Amino acid sequence: MAEKLQLKGKRVLVIGLARTGVATGLFCAGRGASVTAIDTRTAEELGESVGNLHQAGVQLQLGGYTDAILHTQQLVVPSPGVPADAPLLAKAREQGIPVWSEIELAYRFLPANRCLIGITGSNGKTTTTSLAGHILRKYGVPTVVAGNIGTPLVGALDRIRDDTDTVVELSSFQLELIASFRPNIAVLLNLTADHLDRHGSLAAYSRAKARIFENQLPTDAAIVNADDAGAAALAPAAPRVYWFSRKKRVSSGASLRGEEIVFQFHDQGPAEVLLRLADVKLLGAHNLENVLAAVCAARVAGVDPKAIPEAVRSFPGVEHRLEFAAEIHGVRYYNDSKATNVDATLKALDAFPGRVMVILGGKDKDSDYTLLRSTLREKTILALLIGAAADKIEKQIDGSVAIKRAGTLGNAVEFARQSAHPGDIVLLSPACASFDQFQNFEHRGRVFKELVHGLVGGGDRTQHNEEKNQEQTETRNAETFGK
Repeated sequence: MAEKLQLKGKRVLVIGLARTGVATGLFCAGRGASVTAIDTRTAEELGESVGNLHQAGVQLQLGGYTDAILHTQQLVVPSPGVPADAPLLAKAREQGIPVWSEIELAYRFLPANRCLIGITGSNGKTTTTSLAGHILRKYGVPTVVAGNIGTPLVGALDRIRDDTDTVVELSSFQLELIASFRPNIAVLLNLTADHLDRHGSLAAYSRAKARIFENQLPTDAAIVNADDAGAAALAPAAPRVYWFSRKKRVSSGASLRGEEIVFQFHDQGPAEVLLRLADVKLLGAHNLENVLAAVCAARVAGVDPKAIPEAVRSFPGVEHRLEFAAEIHGVRYYNDSKATNVDATLKALDAFPGRVMVILGGKDKDSDYTLLRSTLREKTILALLIGAAADKIEKQIDGSVAIKRAGTLGNAVEFARQSAHPGDIVLLSPACASFDQFQNFEHRGRVFKELVHGLVGGGDRTQHNEEKNQEQTETRNAETFGK
């Protein structure tokens, strides 16, 4: 654990005032720091958060900034959406000012003698993080789940006591600006091309993900997907490495043995039976991988194997991840709005036997949609295209499936209602970011569920939700500040 930071009297600059930036500003001000926060948006655009920051004593510079804002600052904390190579951050480094992500700041305030589990990967982070925290809580361990999952770690510190373990979902954006951040248990789920619009290359993206292991000690544990070549190549040499696999047995970690999930410590006795596959209620092979990772982390953290089956059985799943929305006239609707890259959509489609109408599109992340062609041909009967990436997607999947240019999510749901037959699946799994038409993927998923539920009540409610969606078409997630 790094030495705790003394914030009292320290001059801190917070860049970007979305969820993470606001939480960071309030935390630092609450501990006596002199905080300046900047954002390119105006007070009117930021809304009520401005009043909360003012009340906490945070100095605000809104609507733009100059390099002069760095004068006298002692620490810079950018929001995750600010690129690590942004000019203002480069200038701060030139002036010798530390530039930390919010998780690096929060890490300095975690209890030194409790377990910190960090989880990253291209896909499955939120489900694995939620399940790992659920298992620990069911076992009776006070546990806080935070990070990229929706609650910034810095905003959860007031709930973390000296007896509390912490499970943190970590994005590449957060990891690329750490300094001493060190999880006791670091989990790498998988590695596929994602956020190339931000990182520039798969190699740079991989380097950011690999930083989760960077500060670990030999006494710490790394948990890595043995079935994923990209992740396996990043496995560290120093910490104790555990593997998880649904395709082969592993010498240390979690894997399948017939209809059982078993766990093996490093050459210490026979494999333990943790649970049966029938205990796993989540759809899809990818969710089986998430379960393997979560139970492996829980077991390494010291959870009794007898407590694991009931914890997994009682896990309700996570909103916006293959979430069942409704069944209407024999057609099932699923919300997988969290599928913001091609690999996530492939895994979602793999969870169904076929006859899927899939809704694709949004803000492109420099993705290769040709990778969808084979699975679309095998599993789907129609691709409904929405959002800014529709042109690119249509060109790259043309010939693999029937295509309908729907434009908006409301149009896509309505067309699916008119076209689907009993037994069909309507799946929102966009393979894109949401920021062209929605505030974030959660907003997109909620709108989808509203639209689906509106089908039950008939056209009036569907039309109302479509109009509501249109009104929010040009909103942007402020975490893209600085791009």
